[in-house]
Parts: sequence; C-alpha cells; structure tokens
Amino acid sequence: MRCPKCDCEQDEGRSECLRCGVIFAKLRERSSAAIQPPTTVEVTDDPAMTWKTLFFPAPTEPNALIIGAKAILLVLLAIWGATFIFASIQSNRVGDSFMHLVNLPFHEAGHIIFSPLGRFIQVLGGTLGQLLMPLMCLGVLLVRTRDAFGAAVAQWWLAESFMDIAPYINDARALDLVLLGGVTGKDVEDYHDWEYLLRTLGMLKMDHALACFAQGAGIVLMVTALLWAATNLWFEYGVMKSGESKLG
Repeated sequence: MRCPKCDCEQDEGRSECLRCGVIFAKLRERSSAAIQPPTTVEVTDDPAMTWKTLFFPAPTEPNALIIGAKAILLVLLAIWGATFIFASIQSNRVGDSFMHLVNLPFHEAGHIIFSPLGRFIQVLGGTLGQLLMPLMCLGVLLVRTRDAFGAAVAQWWLAESFMDIAPYINDARALDLVLLGGVTGKDVEDYHDWEYLLRTLGMLKMDHALACFAQGAGIVLMVTALLWAATNLWFEYGVMKSGESKLG
C-alpha cells in the first residue's frame, strides 16, 4: 500500500506510515469530513418573521441586573413622559425641561448643516436637526446593534423632540416665547424660525393646527415607544425565568 500523504510504499495492514508517521485512520476521518455537504441554514422569506425578529429579537443570556436597570429606566421614562403628555402646548412644559437643553445643540447645528441649501432650508434645518439626531440613533440601535430596547428609548427621545417643537410652532403669530439670546420674535425680525417658515409658505394662520399635529405625533410616538420597550423587557424577563427554572 502507498501512504496517501507521502506516497511511501509499505506493507498492507499498517496503522501508521513508516516514513511520515501519519495515522491512516485519522487521515481517513479527515478526508470523510472534508467531503461532507455543508450544513444548510433555513432562510425564511416571511416578511412578518423578519419584522418580528427586528423589533422583538429573541433575548440571549438575559442578565437580572441589566433587566432591573432597564426596568428602572423604563419607569422613569414613563413618569417623565407622562408630564409631557398631559401638559398643554401653551404651558411649554417640554421647553422648560432638561431635554430642551439636550435638543438645543442639535437644533442650532441643523441651521449650520443645512445652510448651503438656501435660507428657507437653513431655517427649517433647526427643527430637522433636533428630529434627525434621535431618528438616526433609533436606526443605528435597531439595525446595526440589534438593541430593540435601546431603539425604543431613542424613539422616546424622538417623541419628546416632536413635543419640544410644538410650542415653537404654536408661537408663530404671538411671538411671545423667549428664544436663544433672551429675545422674542417681536424683538428681532425673521428671528423666529416658525414665524418665518409659515409666513413664507402663506400658512401663518395654521400655526396652532400644526402645533397640535406635532404634539399629537409626539404623544403617539412616546406611548408606542414605552409599550415597545416594555414588551422587549418582558420577553427578556421570561427567558431569564425560563432558564432559572431549567437550572432548578
């Protein structure tokens, strides 16, 4: 017989090669494994299943400490969000909150980023900036990192940002809000974003209706974000309890 590895001629029935020392049985096992067909992975074309796994991914090795921290965060967001949901637009509850200071840098950055596109888009860019930032965070957390709970928190921020612009839109005719710099729209011409935007579009009389729309969109987004986060958290808790029962 000849060695399959070094081609050395030797007696039949040997278990290993005289020249290279290879063990024939192991060599045959490797050759057999190499010609095995690859394992097929079942791919589903069901779009419903794809969306379900995207928005409600199966938890892997849930941790009790992390679940507890998420639960505390969810309760805090729900309580904080309720103060925004049940406040009137005229009260500007959102504008007086800490989150307004979070939104403000993105609002001002939006004016700069969109400035090459003309005066109208530059002014609109402030609102776009503070809406696009949480929206981008939502997309990255949902699609790239597959963190559905984190994406729901980002949606809560997006909802709050919609509520944040509602009093600004509502003030387009009254011009009573104190803006950045300590002045109002009455003090400086074309300083109030939404007065300029709606006046340019001939829609100044629709300021209250558009403000209600922004507030309503924020409320819907916030409630769905809280429900989305709670559902994912409940799934994680269920997987953790199931694992504990099997161990027990």
